[in-house]
Amino acid sequence: MTTTSAMKNNFLPPGLVSNLQEVLLSRKGTDDEQSKNPEPSSAPSLSDIVEPNSDSDNLKPIVLVTNGDGIDSPGLTFLVEALVREGLCNVHVCAPESDKSMSGHSVTLRETVAVTSTEISGATAYEVSGTPVDCVSLALSGALFSWSKPLLVISGINKGSSCGHHMFYSGVVAGARESLMSGVPSMSISLNWKKDESQDSDFKDAVAVSLPLINAAIRDIEKGIFPKSCLLNIEVPTSPLQNKGFKLTKQSLWRSTPSWLAISANRSAGRFMSNQQSLGMQLAQLSRDASAAGAARRMITQKKNIEIVESVGVAGKSDSNRTMKYFRLEFVDKEQEDVDEDLDFRALENGFVAVTPLSVSPHVESDTQTAASEWISSALQGEQ
Repeated sequence: MTTTSAMKNNFLPPGLVSNLQEVLLSRKGTDDEQSKNPEPSSAPSLSDIVEPNSDSDNLKPIVLVTNGDGIDSPGLTFLVEALVREGLCNVHVCAPESDKSMSGHSVTLRETVAVTSTEISGATAYEVSGTPVDCVSLALSGALFSWSKPLLVISGINKGSSCGHHMFYSGVVAGARESLMSGVPSMSISLNWKKDESQDSDFKDAVAVSLPLINAAIRDIEKGIFPKSCLLNIEVPTSPLQNKGFKLTKQSLWRSTPSWLAISANRSAGRFMSNQQSLGMQLAQLSRDASAAGAARRMITQKKNIEIVESVGVAGKSDSNRTMKYFRLEFVDKEQEDVDEDLDFRALENGFVAVTPLSVSPHVESDTQTAASEWISSALQGEQ
């Protein structure tokens, strides 16, 4: 694996290059005299060694990965690692630089979007200062990548379920929805994270659970038999490896209750701040009002190659007489009355991997349910 990785990066240790050259020379039937005194021109170049792998990679389909939790999240990291390891596709990543998990289907207008190349082993990756929808829209536009239509878009793996009405809030589902709206098959994947119970390694297990559907999708999209006009929202239970199997589900009306909490001027996120911190917040707010809006970028970074995709700013107005108040939104879980076992959140609570086909058109809902049901059954049988 180390050799393959090095060859893909167009860099090999000198000793390994020498060994490969000797092997290639011997396979060409070079006599002993030539082996002992090889002419410089007779030894294969580094490009000769790497080229076959490059040709092989060019034949693989492209899968785009995005998410809502940010590019450094373990859900995305484990997913990309698994896709690279499977070797069925070329993996490209375009994900938010920070947590945008509750951004819904929002896009960034009248602000500069900064795109920075980043290192993810085996993948071509960029982090974006915008939303998941920005990431997918930009990736499919042809402005960032040389291609404009990957085989499949996978959004995830999200920390926390996206069942019911939370799909409208969810940035991870929005990323997949944007892909569907652009005519590209997509999946969104979420892990039912439980505080004080779940851990980062659960994301790795969630990837293992999801891979059969992902691999089947890659195979069947190329064959033209993947369900059309819908995306698949995959909800993985809290203990992924103890799941009871896959279950086709319907979107429920489940949602947590939004609760807005008033925060005093010298408090933030429920914690008291010093006067300096409070003043800093006020100055920061005034600065945002008085300056042209811009994308928030981490300035202290080792990552390079920032590309400005859009550059439009709008000056705000400053008013020292304005009153400033602070509020914080929290979602409070409530007991659900729905008892239908085929609803997404109920299946998830019962330990199933809930797979919900979602469409952007209400007129094809029954058709997508039938098509998705038939494909999931066929896909899982093919993986056994």
